[in-house]
Order: sequence, then C-alpha cells, then structure tokens
Amino acid sequence: MTSPIVRNPRSSPLHLTEQMRSIATATHHDPFAVLGRHRLGDEWVIRVYQPMAESIYLLSPDDKYRGKTQFSRIENSDFFILTANELPEQYQLNCYDKNGNNFLADDPYRFAPTIPDLDLHLFNEGEHRTLYNVLGAHPQIIDGVQGVRFAVWAPSAKRVSVVGEFNYWDGRTHAMRNRGSSGVWEIFIPGVQHDQLYKFELLSADNSIKVKQDPYANAFEFRPQTACKVYQSRFQWTDKNWLKLRAENQWQQQPMSVYEVHLGSWQRDDNGGFLNYKTLAHKLLEYVQFMGYTHIELMPITEHPLDDSWGYQVTGYFAATSRFGTPDDLKYLINHFHQANIGVLLDWVPAHFPKDDYSLSNFDGSCLYEHEDPRLGEHRDWGTLIFNYGRREVRNFLIASALYWLREFHIDGLRVDAVASMLYLDYSREADDWIPNKLGGRENLEAIEFLNKLNTITQTEVPGSVIIAEESTSWPQVTRPPEHGGLGFCMKWNMGWMHDTLEYMANDPVHRSHHHNKLTFGLLYAFTENFVLPFSHDEVVHGKGSMINKMPGDLWQQFANLRLLYTYQFTYPGKKLLFQGCDFAQRGEWNFSTALDWFSADIDEHRGIMSLVADLNNLYTTQPGLFTDDFTDKGFEWLNADDAGNSVLSYYRKGADQTLLVVLNFTPVPRENYQIGIHEACSYKEIFNSDSNIYHGSNVGNEGLCTTKPQPYMGRSNTLTLTLPPLGAIVLQPC
Repeated sequence: MTSPIVRNPRSSPLHLTEQMRSIATATHHDPFAVLGRHRLGDEWVIRVYQPMAESIYLLSPDDKYRGKTQFSRIENSDFFILTANELPEQYQLNCYDKNGNNFLADDPYRFAPTIPDLDLHLFNEGEHRTLYNVLGAHPQIIDGVQGVRFAVWAPSAKRVSVVGEFNYWDGRTHAMRNRGSSGVWEIFIPGVQHDQLYKFELLSADNSIKVKQDPYANAFEFRPQTACKVYQSRFQWTDKNWLKLRAENQWQQQPMSVYEVHLGSWQRDDNGGFLNYKTLAHKLLEYVQFMGYTHIELMPITEHPLDDSWGYQVTGYFAATSRFGTPDDLKYLINHFHQANIGVLLDWVPAHFPKDDYSLSNFDGSCLYEHEDPRLGEHRDWGTLIFNYGRREVRNFLIASALYWLREFHIDGLRVDAVASMLYLDYSREADDWIPNKLGGRENLEAIEFLNKLNTITQTEVPGSVIIAEESTSWPQVTRPPEHGGLGFCMKWNMGWMHDTLEYMANDPVHRSHHHNKLTFGLLYAFTENFVLPFSHDEVVHGKGSMINKMPGDLWQQFANLRLLYTYQFTYPGKKLLFQGCDFAQRGEWNFSTALDWFSADIDEHRGIMSLVADLNNLYTTQPGLFTDDFTDKGFEWLNADDAGNSVLSYYRKGADQTLLVVLNFTPVPRENYQIGIHEACSYKEIFNSDSNIYHGSNVGNEGLCTTKPQPYMGRSNTLTLTLPPLGAIVLQPC
C-alpha cells in the first residue's frame, strides 16, 4: 500500500486565524467546525488544540502511521496541524508534554454527533420520556473507544465547555458542539472514567463566564463541594415480583401506613456522622417491620447543598444525595425493602429551587428554568426561585425527573411538596406582588397543565405508582382525573383534618365539649378526595412542640391522650402517615442535625406508645373494614356524632363484608354502662383498647362478649352497653 503523502504546513505561510484565536480564548461557538478531521480541497487536515502538549504524533488502528507522523505546531500557539492526501477517520494522538512525559489521547473532535435529531425534537416539544438518558453525562463506547457523552441545554450560551479533573478544569480544552435551534450542546470525551468530577463552563451573552452543575447529573461530591460525578450504575435489581404485584395492585383498597423518615437524623454513627444507605437499609427495615408499617416515605434525598433545608431546596433532580453513599447504595436500600414487601415513597420538590449561582439559577445567562419577572419567578418567603411551567423544556425536565425515580430507582410513589404554592399566583404574596393569569384570575394555569400532565404520564407509564399531593387549601378535585376537571393526583394530605384534630386535642378535656365540631366537621368532606392522614415532620418543628408535648394534662394524661389520638387516626377513613420519633413519643422537637432520642424507647410510657403504634399497624393492615373503603362513604357510618356532652364519638368502619365498631372517649372519666344504639342484635368482642396495661394504660375496658339488648335507643332497635376507658379508644368486632 502506498504511504499517504504528508504535507508540512510550515511550507505554507501559517498564522492564527480568527477562528483559532476564538478557540484559544474559549469564545468559539462551534469548535467542531475547526478542530478534528476535515476535507481541505483534495487533501485532509487534522487540527488539534492541546495546551498540555509540546509535540504530537499520529496513531491509527491499522498502525499505518506508527506514531512517526508528527503534527506541526503553529508558532506561538497550542495548535497542531497535520495535512495529507489521506488521513484515517479513527486515530489517536500520541502527545509529549514539556517534560517529555508521554500520554495518549483520543481526539474528541473526530466524533460525529451522538444525539439523534428525534431526541432533540421530542425534548423541545416537552415530550421526551427518557430525557435523563440523553442529557447529562453518560458513559458510552463509540468506535471501540470508551468515554463519556456530555450534553446540556443552554440555548442562550455563546459557548459551553466540559471542565473537570480530566482536563485540569480548563474551559478551552473540551468546548462542546452546538446542536442548533434545539439549544443543546454535546461532546463525546474519550477516556473519562466513572466517578470523575466535572461541571459545565458557559460563556453567556454578556461574555461573562459561569461554571455550573449539570442539571441532569446522577451523582455529586459530598457537600459543601459542588462538582458533579460521572456515574455508571452497576446495580442488579432482584425485586421483579414486587414490581409485578405493584402494577396489578389496587392501591385504593389496600392498607397504607407510611413511616416518614429523614435519613440524616433517624440514626447516626458513633461519631455523629451519617450512615450509609446500605447500613440504613438493614437497620431501618428491621424497625419498620417490627412496627408494622407498609411503606416508608423518604424526605428529599435528591441532592441539596444545605442540611438546614431538610432536602427541600434541590440542586440535583436526578441525583441521590452523596451524604449517605452512592446511587447504587440507595438502590440497594429500595431493593432490600421491596424484597420484604415494604414500599418506598420519595418526597419530590417541583415547586421551587435555590438561588445558588452554581446550579439552575440564571443558568446560561438567562432565566432559563425560572421566570424573569420575580413576581412570577421568586418565592419571597423561602428565598427560592419558581420553575417556569410554561416552558416545554422545563416541564420535560421535571417530568423526566419524576419518571427517573419511578423507573430507574423503582420508587413506588412521589409525595409532591408544596402543591398549593404552585397552584396560586398570589401564594404568600402582597397584593401588588403578583401577576394575574391571562383570564384575570389567581390560578397558575401553566402549573395546572404541568400537574395534569405529570399525573397522567407517571401513572400511565409506571402502573401502580402513586402520586400524592401536599396541598393545604380547598382547591377542588385534587385527586380526580384531569378528564373530569381534576388535577389527577392519587391522594392528598388531609391538612384540614390534621389541624382540626390537633387543635381539639390541645384543649383541656374539661373544655373539649365546646369544640366537638372539630372532630365531626371533617366527615363532611372526608370522601371528596382520596386522603392521607398526616402527622408529619412539619408538626414537630419551629416551636410547635413534639406530639407528646402537644397533649394537655399530667404525665399519665399526656400519654393517654396520645394513645387516643393515634387510635383515632388509625380508625378514621384515609391512609396513614407518622413521622419518625412520633411513634415512640419523643419529647424534644425534631432536630435534623442529630439522631432521634432513641433512649426514650427504654422508658415505660414511651415503650407503651411504640407498642400501641405497632399494634395499631397490625390491626389496620389485618382488618379490611379499616382500609378497603377508605375513600367512599360505604366504609364509614356514624353511630353517634353528637355526644358533645361526654366528648365521645362512635362509628362503624366497614369493608369487604366486615364491620368494626369504634368508640372514643376524649375525657379522663371512665364511662361505665355507656349505651349505643345498634340495628342488629349481636355480640361484640373488644379487639383493641388503647388503655390496655400493655401500653402502660389503666386497663379499663370490656372483658368477654358484649351483647346487645332488644331495647330501642337513638332510633335503633337494640342497645349495646359498654365500659369506656378514660382518654381511651376501643375497637370491637361482631361475633
């Protein structure tokens, strides 16, 4: 074979062109048009910009050049040029630095674009369901070369580069290819390895330099460092059976008792440091199984810079926080729970994001993810920015994030934070600090459209997943389908029930008869939505006091009140949620920076609360009358809602051909011979008593069978006579 004729560029007058100057100063908009292999008339040219090299030789797979063909260096520059009548499409650069050290490099500018036009089109239309596989950093093998494809959306940038520990954070070295009107930039960089650090360096329209995190990064450094990590998952899932059952499951008719967890404060190691996801998997599962919960809900474990935000100011919407280990460590935790038939929910935050200048804020020199007008784009109270839900690419970013956690991490559902702040343009704003919608109203029409789409897509593409709204207003039909005018959520936190109940329980029992409607009002709207009954982290911080300290009275009354409250929660229509520490009556308010006060669980009264919650979970999950018809009035019937004088409630819970009788006494007075009108003549057996001595109660209750008498009472043909424990609740089952 005839050797290629190599031209010596020095035989022609060479000088730095304007394009080369712009590459050297990292201002060129399209370096791929200059660098790499190009046709030059009847010949080929390879141009290389390599600041670390003193000399460069060409290598090719067929070994034709054998490293003997040297590039010519343009005088007083870091540009190297090789011209020949033929040059290989695939080649390497054998580089020598000023100290004579040798290193091999694959030229990133010899590779063609790797993102298909269809992907870019779908993204710009807001319809790309697996966008997390396109944008971000993705290890790939192209032409037999291992490397990483980087891609980012930055339509207003004049130039974008990948900077990292593999190029000494030099923005001149790996300037990216612009994909035209899509606003996407991409580059394949050979040799970049798993776990290497990187960011994006952007030249904005005003010629200022911004160094930003990758919005689609899958891993980050441990805070307070902020660089992204190239990450390639190697985890092998073993939860196929769980996913199959989840997809077939009718969650509306199943029990759901959720343990809300903040991983950073649930437990810590002996030195006060964070536990790894894997360690937490075993410790947490053992506790959750002992207590009988069906699900855990993780407060946000998406990456966030500030511990004080509890995870609600997110900078990494596709990354598990590195505080507790790697993404695969988190997958281990989820897989471990699924193998034990425990679901995992994730607290997810699409309502706002922090202003940190290394993250989404003013990303490419423009308000890319947020609104430009602060009356639309800023939460004054929280010091955060609001997503621009009217922008298709932003909606796609958020929906792709939701799908990422549901698909790639097998998360069973999302609790969507701060939905009310998304729905109202005037949320927590002064009268002159908001802009009405196009119809003149206060509703955020673009956010509503986004939520409709989010709920439709997630529940269609990930069958069995549940999307739960934290929505604190009277917005109608939050949990009704979009085609029927609803928002499409599966469930909604019942904030009204929670506030009314806690206000009622805070009253001294002697005054409770005057506030009886606080307990009964909720049944007027209990079946207008699919409700979760939450006692969450928000109720035990910021001076609100712990759950036990909300209860009035002396020590005995406080614990009796709390046992009564939890029994009321577990027998009331709706799914259940308890925050960590509440289930053993931690005295202190929740502190995100330290572990829970686990020593309390060794004290009799606290251990009694823990036993009560475990038994309530068992009662709830094994008695269909308490869960199969949570969301319809078929599952509930008042027996007596009007006994304000005695502060007593009594009702039936029904489902799957089962009926349970619940009676609650909200005073510290034992009530013997308490009568209830019953339609059917039958006997009842007490199957649960919150005043039992096993919970450190006074053990007042009903032994043996309680049988009705054929005496009309309160419009019913039979009378049941019971003994009601003080500040206690009983559950009875017909025999």
